[in-house]
Amino acid sequence: MTPDIAVARGLLAAQPFSRLLGARLSRFEAGVAELTIPLGDHLRQQHGAAHGGALSYAADTALTFAAGSVAGDAVLTSEMKINYLRGARGDELIARAEVVHAGSTLVTVRCEVFDRGGDRDGERLCAVALGTVARR
Repeated sequence: MTPDIAVARGLLAAQPFSRLLGARLSRFEAGVAELTIPLGDHLRQQHGAAHGGALSYAADTALTFAAGSVAGDAVLTSEMKINYLRGARGDELIARAEVVHAGSTLVTVRCEVFDRGGDRDGERLCAVALGTVARR
């Protein structure tokens, strides 16, 4: 199976919540997915950083797409652990996920979430996640 980014983008666009957040699939290859989300004020908490739910959504969605790139689109997140390292204050979130192991029923995926933009150049690591995705 060769991953098709156009098909994957269509699946993402079919998710109302993903459309609400403005999520875009910027990379989709065998074992790898990258998701970007514009970080508007509606996704920030009272201290100005991105709400943890926005980072968690980015990690969950990226790791599920990475798993789907090797297991097909009939997958669901079974579990995910996330560590928040620092507040994301940039203009955009970037979640990069990579398959660690693909078994016959479960796929283990690692994801790093960065912020980019704002008052500085480059990307800054804000969270790391590890998830298990089940084939349906």
